[in-house]
Amino acid sequence: MTAPKLALTEGDLSTTAADAVVVGTLQGADGLELAPGAEAVAAAFDGALLDVLGTLRASGKADELVKVPTFGKIAAPLVLAVGLGKSAESGPSEEQVRRASGVAARALGGKKRAINTLAALHVGAAAEGTLLGAYSFTEYKSDKGEGPVAKVDLHAAGSKENKAALKAAVAIAESVAIARDFINTPPNDLYPASFADRAAKLATAAGLDVEILDEKALKKQGFGGILGVGVGSTRQPRLVRISYKGTKAVKKVALVGKGITFDTGGISIKPAAGMDEMTSDMSGAAAIVATMVLAAKLKYPLEIIASIPMAENMPSGDAYRPGDVLTMYGGKTVEVLNTDAEGRLILSDAIVRACEDGPDYLIETATLTGAQVVALGKRTSGVMGSDEFRDRVAAIGTAVGESAWPMPLPEELRADLDSRLADLANVTGHRWGGMLAAGLFLREFVAEGVQWAHIDIAGPAFHTGGPYGYTAKGGTGVPVRTIAAVLADIAANG
Repeated sequence: MTAPKLALTEGDLSTTAADAVVVGTLQGADGLELAPGAEAVAAAFDGALLDVLGTLRASGKADELVKVPTFGKIAAPLVLAVGLGKSAESGPSEEQVRRASGVAARALGGKKRAINTLAALHVGAAAEGTLLGAYSFTEYKSDKGEGPVAKVDLHAAGSKENKAALKAAVAIAESVAIARDFINTPPNDLYPASFADRAAKLATAAGLDVEILDEKALKKQGFGGILGVGVGSTRQPRLVRISYKGTKAVKKVALVGKGITFDTGGISIKPAAGMDEMTSDMSGAAAIVATMVLAAKLKYPLEIIASIPMAENMPSGDAYRPGDVLTMYGGKTVEVLNTDAEGRLILSDAIVRACEDGPDYLIETATLTGAQVVALGKRTSGVMGSDEFRDRVAAIGTAVGESAWPMPLPEELRADLDSRLADLANVTGHRWGGMLAAGLFLREFVAEGVQWAHIDIAGPAFHTGGPYGYTAKGGTGVPVRTIAAVLADIAANG
C-alpha cells in the first residue's frame, strides 16, 4: 500500500499552499463548535466559518464530513470540516481525533497535499488516523484508483515530544497495515507455507530471528493439534517462531496468534453463505507477525517470542473427523467433537511451546468463536485469562481505540469439556457460553504461574460493512495497537 507522507508544520495556514485544510467540529452544549487548531482558518473567514457550516447543516457528530470552498480566503481551495462528536471538558479524546483524521484522509484520496489541524490536539492520534484512514488494498484490482493523498502536514509544533509521537504513530500504523494486507490477501495466495515465508521475510528484514517448522518437524516434535487440523489440506501446516530481544530486557513476553488461512469447518462443514469471510481466520497470526515487526522498530526493552501456528482446515479423505482423539504437544489428549472448533487445537500446541520459553506474560489472539460476536458484537473484543492481566489488557485496548471487554472463565463450564475418551473435549455439548468455554479450553494449556490473556477478535478483526472512522472494509488489524500498548506498558511498569 502506498501511504501518505507525514510531516509536522507550523506554517501560516492562510498562505500555505495545499489542496485542502482539515478542521474539526464538535457537538457542544450550545450547538456546533470548532475544535482547537481551527482558529487561523476561522479568522480567515472573518469569524463566519461556523455560520457557513451551520448553513450546510453541519452538526459536529462523529464521522460527519462537510466540504466548504474557501473562495480565496486562504491559499487552500477547500476546507474539510470533520466531526469529532460530543465535546467534553477535557477536550477531544485521542480516539475522536484518530477517527476524524481517518474520515478526512479517506476524503482526500488523489490529492497532492493537505494540512490537518487536528494534530494540534493529539499529534500521534492524528498521524495514526490519517495513515489508517488512507489505507486501501488494491493488489488484485486492475484499476488501482487515484490512490491516497500524497502528503499530509500535521499542523503542530515540531517539539521533541511531537516528533517522538509522530515516529511511534507511523511505526504503529505501518504495522497495522501489514496485518491488514495479510488478512486481505486471498487464501489461494496466502496458505500456510506462503504465509510462513512472507512472515519470515518481514521478520528477517526487521532483524528478528525466525524458525519455521514444516510438517515433518511438527510430526517429529509431536504437534498433534496443528497436524490434526492441517492434515485435510494438500497445503501442509507450519509453526513459525519469531524472536526479539531488546537491550536491558525487563520481562519476557510470549505472543501466540491463530493462523487458519482458510476455514471451511472441515468435516463439520460451515454453511456456504458467508464462508468467504473465513479468509480472515488468520487475523490473530497476522496481528502477531505485525506486532513483532513493530517491536523491532520501537525497540521495546523486552524479550518477546512469538509462536504462530498456521494451517488450512479442509474436508478431504485425509481430514480429521468428529470422534478422533488428538495427542497435543506436551502430551494432553483431546477428543474432537467438532472439527470447526479447530482454532483452539492449533493454539493449544503453540501455547504449550510458548510456555516452555518461561515467559512472564503470554498474550494470545484469535478469531476464535462466533459466540464472541453474539455476546459483544462486531467491534468489541472479548478478553479472558488471569484476572489482573485480563483487566489490564482490556483497559489498555479500549484506551487505544480497540474496544475490549473483560470476560469471566466460569468454573462450572469446565466440567462440560470433560471427555469420555480423552483428557478433554474440544467443545461442550451445548451452545451456552461458547466464548468462555473456548477460553477455559485454552487455559488447560497455559503453564502454572504465567500471567496470560486471550483476546477473541472474531468480530473486530474483519469489517464487512461500509468504512467508518479510520476503518476500511476488510481486515482491520485489530488487536495490533492493543498488544503494542500492552508491551509498552509492561516495559514501563513490569
